[in-house]
Amino acid sequence: MLLGIDYKILLISLQAMGYLLSKFIGIKVVSEMPPGKRAASILLLIGISWISLLLFAIVSVPYNVVFLFFNGLPLGMIWGLVFSYLEGRRNTELLGAGMSASFIISSGLVKSIGKYMVDGWQISEYWMPFLIGLMFVPLLLTGIWMLERTPPPDEADIGHRSGRMQMDKQSRLALFSSFSFGIVLVVGIYIALTIFRDIRDNFAVEIWAFLGQTDVASLLFWSEVPIALFVFTIIALMMYIRDNRVAFYSNLGIILLGGVILVFGTLVFSVALIGPVFWMIIVGFAMYLAYISYHTMLFERWFAHFRCTGNLGFFMYLADSFGYLGSLSVLLIKNFGGNSTNWLDVLIALSYIVGGATLILGGIAYLYFLDKEKKTEMGTLSISTAQKTF
Repeated sequence: MLLGIDYKILLISLQAMGYLLSKFIGIKVVSEMPPGKRAASILLLIGISWISLLLFAIVSVPYNVVFLFFNGLPLGMIWGLVFSYLEGRRNTELLGAGMSASFIISSGLVKSIGKYMVDGWQISEYWMPFLIGLMFVPLLLTGIWMLERTPPPDEADIGHRSGRMQMDKQSRLALFSSFSFGIVLVVGIYIALTIFRDIRDNFAVEIWAFLGQTDVASLLFWSEVPIALFVFTIIALMMYIRDNRVAFYSNLGIILLGGVILVFGTLVFSVALIGPVFWMIIVGFAMYLAYISYHTMLFERWFAHFRCTGNLGFFMYLADSFGYLGSLSVLLIKNFGGNSTNWLDVLIALSYIVGGATLILGGIAYLYFLDKEKKTEMGTLSISTAQKTF
């Protein structure tokens, strides 16, 4: 305990605060980032985060908690900087699906490695995060080297997906005002999904224990593999939908499907028709299917269908900032419920709440965009008619 707050919740909350602040900063920084500064920025931000983990290991408990804040602060902008290499292409879904699959698997992989380090190698749990970072430095450098050699979108990409460019304050405000209610709806869904993801991810060890599972280190990784494979396959196949309008509304349908699976899967588990491992995989798949759709498809096809000017960094970081705000709020509220929180019960309740919110807000969003589409077509027709008359 520190300041009346459970130590682990405080660690996660401070890191989430860093992420939260980073996401709000990223609305400006990522959307304005020149292509030539991406690689250096990624290395600098990850370097700061890694040094924070070193200081977390060196400084005594519980005063080392502050370094989890500085660990999360730079990391929050990495996704947007990496994805800026991939957006605006005819195969963005495939590239984004691969990136998202690695994101899902790595979350379980590093937990498994970390638990093995602590249990098998007797490494301090305070040194473990820094050492895991050290293990992956060669892969990080290789990845950045490859990204820097990725050719920019060609003319066919730009024609099909619309050109992407840096955004200043005025262009961000103009884009928001054009889709304000639609943005509020989809961000609302994203907030709910982020809360669910963070609870399932941050308290995975406790949830598996509540489910009566003993081989937690193995489950942390292997339960995520089928989720990543299925999500990767579905999202990658979206690349073959050439019509941006069909792809955009199909993406909204996929998000609604995630809500249905989340509610129905938990209901079936609650009446003991499926086991705990299968249930964790099902709700993980439902959540990630909808959650990853935002990062790889929804905003990409949104830009392409409505021919928006700018880049995905603005939409992504607007959604992420409020998503982490919601996640952090839940963590802090749950802390005042005492130290005996049953995170399994929390996850079950969230499955119904998040699934229901996804269905309601997603349905309204679907109708909003259809109406927006009609108004846009009418506006274009009116301008065209006026030009001919003139």
